[in-house]
Amino acid sequence: MASKNRKYGPDHPWTKFKFECADEVGLTQYCKENNDEYKGDLPSRVNGQQGGPIGGEMVKRMIAIAKQQKGIV
Repeated sequence: MASKNRKYGPDHPWTKFKFECADEVGLTQYCKENNDEYKGDLPSRVNGQQGGPIGGEMVKRMIAIAKQQKGIV
């Protein structure tokens, strides 16, 4: 069963986390909360170049947090 679209507000922890990661890599202008531009007509390559580093930083941080909680670090 497919999950429903979730809309996170500006105060949601995931949104705050995303902005922290985007700020760290200097790409906050590509967060959809800061940019109302329609991007459905852009190639996936372009969207990946813009948002990929943000998602990559989020994953790195989540892995580091999980390792720290497990006592691996």
